[in-house]
Amino acid sequence: MSSNTKDEVRVLGLSIHGVLIGYLAGYKNGRNVLSISDTFQNTPERPTFSLITHPKFPNAAKIMAEPWSRNQRLHPVLSNLLPEGALRELIAQGLKVHVDNEFYIFSYLGRDLPGAIEAIPMEPEDVPEYVLSTHGKAAAVKFDNLAQNNRFSLAGVQMKFSMKEKDGRYNISKGGVLGDWIIKTPSTKHKFVPLNEYTAMALAGLVGVDIPEIKLVDLDKLDNLPQINLPDEQQAFAIKRFDRDDGQRIHMEDFAQILVKYPHEKYTSANYEAIGKVIYNFSGDGLADTQQFARRLLVNILLANGDAHLKNWSFWYPDKTTPRLSPAYDIVTTNVYIENETQYALNLGKTKAWYVVTMAHFQTWADKSGIPWRAIKPHLDDTMAKARKLWPEALIGLPMDDSHKAGLRAHWGKLQSDFKIDVTK
Repeated sequence: MSSNTKDEVRVLGLSIHGVLIGYLAGYKNGRNVLSISDTFQNTPERPTFSLITHPKFPNAAKIMAEPWSRNQRLHPVLSNLLPEGALRELIAQGLKVHVDNEFYIFSYLGRDLPGAIEAIPMEPEDVPEYVLSTHGKAAAVKFDNLAQNNRFSLAGVQMKFSMKEKDGRYNISKGGVLGDWIIKTPSTKHKFVPLNEYTAMALAGLVGVDIPEIKLVDLDKLDNLPQINLPDEQQAFAIKRFDRDDGQRIHMEDFAQILVKYPHEKYTSANYEAIGKVIYNFSGDGLADTQQFARRLLVNILLANGDAHLKNWSFWYPDKTTPRLSPAYDIVTTNVYIENETQYALNLGKTKAWYVVTMAHFQTWADKSGIPWRAIKPHLDDTMAKARKLWPEALIGLPMDDSHKAGLRAHWGKLQSDFKIDVTK
């Protein structure tokens, strides 16, 4: 076969904490192939790329030995690193590529992805020969210019940006500078989402949920935002990135990555028992992390958060190797925006119903997850005691919109007696 008929391929070098993971090849025909390097595979003390590659994970060696090949999409471990929804459309529009061109979007975002993975475009002459032979013989070619001009105009829902804070002002991170805050601007679809999320996260923190630093930021403190439509609201929600620490990357991955599911499967492909089993069996402190997980499950019910899907739970790797349950994020009282919403995101003890679930369902969850109920029950009791004592008064002083506060109080009154919070005292 002559070189003129070879399939063209662009290749990214993937690394984590300066250690080569392998090579991601994007073919002109839409196929994407990740080949994990022999060096990475054969180094037991390697940093963790994904739980499924951890030395203690069943079949990790077999999983890494075969190329990870997908058509159009990237493998779920990589696909889930990309933004969804309006932000993805914004980036694709700026790059002038189709919103489903995951390889190109990944290439553009490769220097500041969630966690510690970096993806760097390779020069054709530096691509190993074996990478070009995974699907016939291909010819490596140079990347096109991956820059975008930041001139966008896009109506959207809530947008979020990785930004760097300096002297009280926030700039979109670029040029190799890592963002240290996630900034969520107000939504054009739902009112006062930043105030809602700040309040829900603050309430969660009061009852023992591990949360990062959070704040509300005036919109006039945000510099160099794209030309996005914003409602007539004054503040954005800011949450400190726990995958960044003083300019250094800390690796993390969500449970869609861990369970090898695509983002569109985040509501349908697993339940809270599956997540509980993984945390209990693979965390560096399985008992402490499942106790925290149970506390958060209850808090999501108490706060009427119907959106705690697979992507809103994560492992992180502060020591580069050992998985731990990450701090909480994306806790929002969703039922004030969704009419007649009565369910949380995934099954727990065979139910999703807020107004049906009892402590018995949590015991079923623990039993099916293989977690000792005697180790879980005191943490649920402690969560309820703190919520009943602290939340009614705390809610008064928090910035959630008054109509949303009324909706949350009404929700508390509809829960089963195990979880009801009395606001009349």
